[in-house]
Amino acid sequence: MKTSNAVPPPPLSVLLPVHDAGPFLLPCLHSLQRQTWTDFEVVAVDDGSRDGSQHVLDGWARSDSRVRVIHRPHGGLVEALNAGLDGCRGEWVARMDADDIAHPRRFELQLEAVGRDPGLDVVSSFVAHFPRPQVAEGVRIYEEWLNGLCSHEEIVRERFIESPLPHPSVMLRRRRLEQLGGYRERGWPEDYDLWLRLERAGARFGKVPRKLLFWRQHEGRLTWRDRRYRVERFLQCKAHHLVRGPLAGGRRLIVWGAGKTGRRLSKHLVRLGSPPEAFIDIDGSKIGRRMRGAPIFAPDELPRLLERGPFVILSCVASRGARRIIREQLGQLGLREGADFWCVA
Repeated sequence: MKTSNAVPPPPLSVLLPVHDAGPFLLPCLHSLQRQTWTDFEVVAVDDGSRDGSQHVLDGWARSDSRVRVIHRPHGGLVEALNAGLDGCRGEWVARMDADDIAHPRRFELQLEAVGRDPGLDVVSSFVAHFPRPQVAEGVRIYEEWLNGLCSHEEIVRERFIESPLPHPSVMLRRRRLEQLGGYRERGWPEDYDLWLRLERAGARFGKVPRKLLFWRQHEGRLTWRDRRYRVERFLQCKAHHLVRGPLAGGRRLIVWGAGKTGRRLSKHLVRLGSPPEAFIDIDGSKIGRRMRGAPIFAPDELPRLLERGPFVILSCVASRGARRIIREQLGQLGLREGADFWCVA
């Protein structure tokens, strides 16, 4: 009887793309070395670094047999992620960015969460941006919002407002990721696009309610420099997935909000063949006018509009306080969030 000497794959692969990570790389690597869960491999992708990051990775691989380094010419984040994904062997893939720091118990607690709920396909965690003096007010507000979403239902409900999962904090079931063809380049945020694709494919999401990722803020962050992460690109991505999800099948549309968000989103929806039939707004100077060829009504006209037949309503008001009020008003009309209306920002 023949025996195999092949080493079985670990349950977890860490996918780490690196491009000119500079002084941030070593603290990142040290945080992985300090993990209490040790049965993992690291697939580090050197995406054409020129600042010595590639040599740091090679040195780490020589000292730790769990580490493999893939060297490739610079092709950008999406290409690097997919190249690394091809080399991952674990059932789970944990994302990590080279400028962030993982809590020592990150992998342990995320795998415990999966053990408690085997139906999860993606498990994230709460995050903390640092260094705090460099964290702008808008980032703090986003962090508070992120850390307020924990259950699958909360994450899915808020998915068209902002990206509800911090990419470098997630652990994904590799099979799910491969079934979708990995990451894709569409000119908008690759991670946000992935969450929306996973949701449409029936994936289940969760979060560990502890701050297990320390998300570094600095001027060189890709999300600050790359055009793909601008607001307009997010709106393009949202429109794309709205048309293939809530608006699929030619469902008629009402947009609540004739301000900046509603105007910009409706532009993309019109281009994709899903024009609004009406807008709702509280601004008296807008009521009675038209936008994208559709009339603008006051909120008290909404019950009359709904008598014409089933509509999908997109609440495109960015203010969190106003969003809460609109949710209450739509609920009082017997409309269900996630079936009859969605909030978009």
